[in-house]
Amino acid sequence: MKRTIKVAVTLAVISTAGVLSAQAYTGQKLARDAKVTISEARSIALKAHPGKIIAEELEKEKGGSGLRYSFDIRHGKVTQEVGVDAGTGTVLENAPEGPNPD
Repeated sequence: MKRTIKVAVTLAVISTAGVLSAQAYTGQKLARDAKVTISEARSIALKAHPGKIIAEELEKEKGGSGLRYSFDIRHGKVTQEVGVDAGTGTVLENAPEGPNPD
């Protein structure tokens, strides 16, 4: 019985973590002003630089429409910052940040 409860709790935590990471990101309050959704921006960013998104945010930034999704994408030992214009979907930035400390 205790094992069943532990498994159920573990699955609930994992499920909740996945939902939160898919829905919550820094700058989410700005999303109402974006013409490009976070899902669309993720897809654009990963086409520009394949890997694993380790951080994402929506921020006001000079250049483009003034609203930008910023993604840190890890591939191997390099983290790439990819910026996607939240108004047009244009890639505004695609530059390495340097080696990841491990």
